[in-house]
Amino acid sequence: MFLPIILAGGCGTRLWPLSRGNFPKQFLTIQDDGLSLLQHTITRLKGLNHAAPMLICNEEHRFIAAEQVRQLGCGHSGIFLEPVGRNTAPAIALAALKAVQNNDDAVLLVLAADHVIEDSAAFVAAVEQASQLAELGKLVTFGIVAKSPETGYGYIQRGAALPQGTGFTVAGFVEKPNLATAERYLAENADLAHGEDKWYWNSGMFMFKASRYLAALLEYRPDIYHACVAAMANQDVDHDFVRINKAAFIACPDDSIDYAVMEPLCSKATTKPDSDDVVVVPMDAGWNDVGGFAALWQVSEQDENGNAFKGDVKAFDTKNTLVFGEDKLVATVGVEDLVIINTKDAVLVAHKDKSQQVKEIVNQLKAEQRPEVTFHREVYRPWGKYDSIDSGSRFQVKRITVKPGEKLSIQMHHHRAEHWIVVSGTAKVTNGDKDILLTENQSTYIPVGVIHALENPGKVDLELIEVQSGSYLGEDDIVRFEDRYGRK
Repeated sequence: MFLPIILAGGCGTRLWPLSRGNFPKQFLTIQDDGLSLLQHTITRLKGLNHAAPMLICNEEHRFIAAEQVRQLGCGHSGIFLEPVGRNTAPAIALAALKAVQNNDDAVLLVLAADHVIEDSAAFVAAVEQASQLAELGKLVTFGIVAKSPETGYGYIQRGAALPQGTGFTVAGFVEKPNLATAERYLAENADLAHGEDKWYWNSGMFMFKASRYLAALLEYRPDIYHACVAAMANQDVDHDFVRINKAAFIACPDDSIDYAVMEPLCSKATTKPDSDDVVVVPMDAGWNDVGGFAALWQVSEQDENGNAFKGDVKAFDTKNTLVFGEDKLVATVGVEDLVIINTKDAVLVAHKDKSQQVKEIVNQLKAEQRPEVTFHREVYRPWGKYDSIDSGSRFQVKRITVKPGEKLSIQMHHHRAEHWIVVSGTAKVTNGDKDILLTENQSTYIPVGVIHALENPGKVDLELIEVQSGSYLGEDDIVRFEDRYGRK
C-alpha cells in the first residue's frame, strides 16, 4: 500500500480568465464528465492499493479542495495548508514528515492535481512498476513517452536498464529546451528500437519512501529540511485541515524537488557509474499538464472541423478553435486557430499559437491591481458561493447560494447595510435580537452595525439576492463573532 500525495497549490494564471488566483486550474471542470482536474487525479487511483490521499494546498483554497474531495466521498488523510507557496520540495517534505510522525515509513506517490491522463490503465501499470522500485529505496520519477518536440516541458535522459526490468537509471535532467534541441531528442528516439526511447518528458510525478526522500533532502538541502521540521513541530488540526507553524514555513527556501533532490542525486551518479538512486519508469498514458489553452484544446473533444466548444456556442466557417462560453451565447464566423474564453467578468480572444502570452495580460492586470487576476465574479465559500451581479459607487448586488445545513458566520459590518430577498428555499435569519424564517419572495433589512447571521435549515439550496448599500463595500468589512469554519 502507498500514500498518494496530491499537490493542489498553484496560482492558475496560465489559463486566465478561466482560472484565477483564488480558483486555479486544478479545480476547474474542463472535461464533459463534470469532474475537476483534482477529482480526476483522485479517481484515477482506482484499482491501486493505496491509503486515502493527503492533499497539500494553499490556505486560500482549503474549502474548495475539501468540498471537491467530499463530493467524491472518498475521504482523505488530511489537507495540509501552506501559509505561503514554497514550491514542491518543501511541500513534499511536509507530507513525508507527517508519514514518519505517524510511525509509517510509507511509500509516497506524488501527483500534481492539474494533469490530464487519458489512459488510466497505463497509469496504473506504471505506478505498480514504480512501487516495486520505491520499496527498494529508489527515488522514482515518471518519464512521459514524448509524442512531439515540446519546448514547454523538461526532459529526462534515460540511462541503463535496471536488473529488475521495471525501469531505467536516469542519466540526466534537461530544462525546457529550444525547438531545435527538442527536435533532436525526438529524432534520437526515432533512431532507436521501439520502446527504447532515450528522452522522456519530465512529468513532475514521483514515488519513493518517505524516509528516503527526507534523507536525500537533508543531504542536499538541509536548510529546507530543517525549516520544514520546525514548521511541523507546531501543528494545529482544524476539522479537515492541518495548519503548520507559519513563521517557520515562511523562512523556508523556495525550491522544486527536481533542483533540490533529483538533479543533485543524478549528478552524484555521474561519479558513481553503478549508482541507481534515481530511476525513471516510462509512462505512455495520454498525459498532458494543460499548461495553456493550446494544450486544453488538445485534450478537449473536437468536432470534424477541429473545434472544441463548451457552453452555448454557434459557429459558421470556423476551424481549429477553442471556445468556452460561460453565461451567454458566443458566435463565431470565418475564424480559425483562435481561443475565445467568455466568463462572467472577462473575455479573452487570442490566436491559439500565441495563447501562452496571456501571462502578459495578467502582468498588466497585476500592475493595475485589477481584481480579475485573483477573483472570479463567482466566489466559492465553505457554506456555498456568491455571484457579484452588479455594483456601483455605493451599492453592490450579489446572488448568494447556501448549501443545505450550512451557516454563514455571526457577523456585523461597520459601513454597509444589507437587504436580503429569498428567491428559493428557506432561510433562518438572525437579525439583531430576532430569529426569523424566510421563504420565497420574503425579505429582511439589516441596518449598519447590527449583528446578523444566515443559515439554510432546509434540504435544498437556499438562493437569495443580497443588496448592499453604504460608504464601503469591501469584503474586509466583516467582524466575525462566531464561525463554524474557523475563519477570523
